Amino acid sequence: MRRRLVLLALALAPVTASVQAQPQPVRRPDAPNLAPYVPTPQEVVTRMLTLAKVTKDDVVIDLGCGDGRIPITAAKVYGARGIGVDIDPQRIAEANANARKEGVQHLVTFKLENALTTDVSTATVVTTYLLTASNLKLRPVLTRALKPGTRIVAHNFGFGDWTPEKVDTFTDSANRRRTLYLWTADGIVRP
Repeated sequence: MRRRLVLLALALAPVTASVQAQPQPVRRPDAPNLAPYVPTPQEVVTRMLTLAKVTKDDVVIDLGCGDGRIPITAAKVYGARGIGVDIDPQRIAEANANARKEGVQHLVTFKLENALTTDVSTATVVTTYLLTASNLKLRPVLTRALKPGTRIVAHNFGFGDWTPEKVDTFTDSANRRRTLYLWTADGIVRP
């Protein structure tokens, strides 16, 4: 009996070693963690996109996209193109799977990138659910790259002294207070 166990252990050793040898995806080492992963409730996603007045002609870039629900909803409901950026490969994999499940993979792209260095110049709408300190780090990126008329919608956290054009404060179905902020790129202070 002991000999059988030894032989079985030896037979399984190469399989176990090959499984362990496979590299595991890691977060982008060049990207700071701008916020913990907290999914935006779908009702908040809907209000964010409504506040931005998204249409089929928009390109919605979600910085810190998590499971992709904002770009996916923009594509599914409005026919807009969506781009999601996140540093976590697990979130990117979930986002791609969710896009396939919703049948909008032809309209959305998800990138394993640093939100502070990703190209946002094609955006007509930028969405964030990042901490205020992180939004402050994004300010120079947005002021340099965004074209006039591009809308920025932030969930719960503002951009410092940028005065929003609209503020939508409400209580969601889980009885949590939410605040959404809207700016347009031509209404923000340029460097």
